[in-house]
Amino acid sequence: MQLDLTRGPVTKNILLFAFPLICGNLLQQLYNVVDTLIVGQVLGKNALAAVGSAYALMTFITSVFIGMCMGSGAVFSIRYGERDWKHLKENIWTAFVIISIFSVLMNIIIFVCIDPILKLLSVPEDVYYIMRRYLVVIFFGVLATFLYNFFASLLRSVGNSVIPLAFLGISSVINIILDLVFVIVFGWGVEGAAAATVISQWICGIGSMLYTLIKCPHFFPSRSEMSIKLSGVKEIVSASILTCMQQSVMNFGILMVQGLVNSFGAVVMAAFAAATKIDSFAYMPLQDFGNAFSTYAAQNYGARNYKRIKAGIRSAVIIMFAFSLVISTVVFVFSKPLLLLFIHKEEIEIIAVGMTYLHIISVFYFEIGGLFILYGLYRAFNRPGMSLILTVISLGTRVLLAYTLSAMPPIGVHGIWWAVPIGWFLADLVGIICYFIYRRTLPPVPR
Repeated sequence: MQLDLTRGPVTKNILLFAFPLICGNLLQQLYNVVDTLIVGQVLGKNALAAVGSAYALMTFITSVFIGMCMGSGAVFSIRYGERDWKHLKENIWTAFVIISIFSVLMNIIIFVCIDPILKLLSVPEDVYYIMRRYLVVIFFGVLATFLYNFFASLLRSVGNSVIPLAFLGISSVINIILDLVFVIVFGWGVEGAAAATVISQWICGIGSMLYTLIKCPHFFPSRSEMSIKLSGVKEIVSASILTCMQQSVMNFGILMVQGLVNSFGAVVMAAFAAATKIDSFAYMPLQDFGNAFSTYAAQNYGARNYKRIKAGIRSAVIIMFAFSLVISTVVFVFSKPLLLLFIHKEEIEIIAVGMTYLHIISVFYFEIGGLFILYGLYRAFNRPGMSLILTVISLGTRVLLAYTLSAMPPIGVHGIWWAVPIGWFLADLVGIICYFIYRRTLPPVPR
């Protein structure tokens, strides 16, 4: 199903487009959540700590090309809103070539630098080699993640959020089945969990690529048109690099926090690993809704429907607060049962640390929801630099406060948790002030 977001009911169309996107990325989260759940229950707390820390590292690594795909997708949406098919095809081909090269180079670098990376993260000795074995396998799925995210971004930019959901659904089921077989039946340990994820990622990536090439050939240049123009490179790079930097800064900050958490030992690492899986799973709908709103705003920006953009902002804010209220209530009330999905009930200390984290963070999900809407809005207006600034404020505050507060004995590890909502609040405040300053004049549509 392909939606033209420049026409029709505002709230209804945003929700129709956002719903498959939300479901799809919740399924994508299952890749690592299922690994974490099975590993925690079957292989114990050290394996859980290793897989949880590996997730933070993989999120940072893949954020580079995922950010580039998101930035390019905003350009695709603008071209689609303009109905400029010639430049749309040029943008798609140029973006694919550039991001492919980045992804291959990234994959080579992380294989070569695996040991220095683990040392930089201060991984404890009892977790180090488990995490290394997991990463050696999981790194083989990096290029598959690129393929899926590029073609999913393309399909979503023209209003199709259903097909990416279908491929994620298929691959998630395969991932769960292979996890159970490789870890429980074959006894392959963390390598089995990683192998299940990698196989599922390749099925998803190749499947989404083949679907797009077969069903949407009109989006791709013919062989004779496969040339890359300097103007096209500048356009894609300017749109995607800043979004890439925004995603990288965000996840680098998270990685720095992970390193600080690691210094508190395996108990805190395991609690943080389980709690952040719940946390990221919980606010993922808010992030996906922000991305859906970005596509809506970008298409209307390209079509110069400025009044429709403002109407969309009002609807998006109301929907975001409703989402946040429901999600915060569920996570706060059911924090212990959710943690028990990943942790044995005998691990009382780990559960207590995880519950404290979730009770603090879940109350403030509306702040991260507002931040995702601001990210999407500035990306749609071709101002990814503003999204980068907000990310630096949010993550910079979080990292600075986490290291400062956790060093104070009366506060300790709780300082890491409280740094999160404070960072969100400051970024929201700056983003809203800047929007009210510039709301009277929307920037010109780039040509």
